[in-house]
Amino acid sequence: MDHDHHQTAPNPNSHGASCHAGSKSKSEWLLWSMSLILVVSYAAYFFLPETLITVPYGTVFAESVVELLHKMWWGVLIGIVFVGILAGVPRELVMSILGKGGTLNGIVRATAAGVLLDLCSHGILLIGMQLYKRGASLGQMMAFLIASPWNSLSLTLILWALVGLQWTLCILALSLLLAIVSGVIFDKLVDKGVLPPNPNSNGAEDHRGFRQELTTYMRLLHWTPSAFVKMLYTGLIESRMILRWIFFGIVLASIIRVAMPVELFAQVFGPTLAGLGATLLFATILEVCSEGSMPVAADFLLRAKAPGNMFGFLMTGVSTDYTEMLMLKETTGRWKIAFFLPLVILPQVVLIALILNQMTL
Repeated sequence: MDHDHHQTAPNPNSHGASCHAGSKSKSEWLLWSMSLILVVSYAAYFFLPETLITVPYGTVFAESVVELLHKMWWGVLIGIVFVGILAGVPRELVMSILGKGGTLNGIVRATAAGVLLDLCSHGILLIGMQLYKRGASLGQMMAFLIASPWNSLSLTLILWALVGLQWTLCILALSLLLAIVSGVIFDKLVDKGVLPPNPNSNGAEDHRGFRQELTTYMRLLHWTPSAFVKMLYTGLIESRMILRWIFFGIVLASIIRVAMPVELFAQVFGPTLAGLGATLLFATILEVCSEGSMPVAADFLLRAKAPGNMFGFLMTGVSTDYTEMLMLKETTGRWKIAFFLPLVILPQVVLIALILNQMTL
């Protein structure tokens, strides 16, 4: 898959390359340091088990690393392929999916666009703000932001590898429903005058845009063996942004497993109201990228037997992330819009999480 070189399609992943670390050197440091920890732990588990015993909690930590890597490797590998494919998709094509603002169809399409963009949570913020500046309704922007952080194709595959297809589809469907409902609520709040409309919207959306963009994109594709190899290479290079946070998440999850045995973890983060409250507080305090939160989120289901807490952990970061609220204020010029983000999303998250937890009791 290759593109005509006369086509200048911005690469969406380029926006995420510095969204976490602030500098390339710091990002690379995180990637290589986490990789080194995982490689050493993995190798020691199989070749130096006697040495691990001499390290406090070394065996427990290494066992966790091996278990998570064995579960996640295929999801990561397929995810890299998807990143390579999506890296060549022009952002204009994704944006053209949005449709007309202020309509249910537009919100559903904005949700779909959020899933298609394989970006980190902070990279998605940059795109979401750009959509607002280009005239997307407030509901469309919110639906896009809520649907995006972990619902990218690569991270969905990793969640599947960790918790199985059934739970992945369940969490995916509920999160998309949450994004659509929240988008509708925000547009209704604008209609009622509670929140201000987007001043960048001129009401003259081009409804033929998506078909035209898709036709242009397909016409410029060239399927050749060299293009396929290039796509895989691009996927690997672009995935560095995602991989460093996935590796960080594995290390973090392993540290948590060392610090909190299964019984204690299940007691603190179990399928109870107190357990859900502890989970939401933990998610609010823990400023970890969506990719890094995935291994930790899986443990709420696997170790605490609390699927609702897993859902709450994945979705709470979307609504309580201070970076997201600050960027919303900067883009819209209103603190009121930023504060309505948790007001609209958190009650829905809590309700869905409680229902999911009740199903396991």
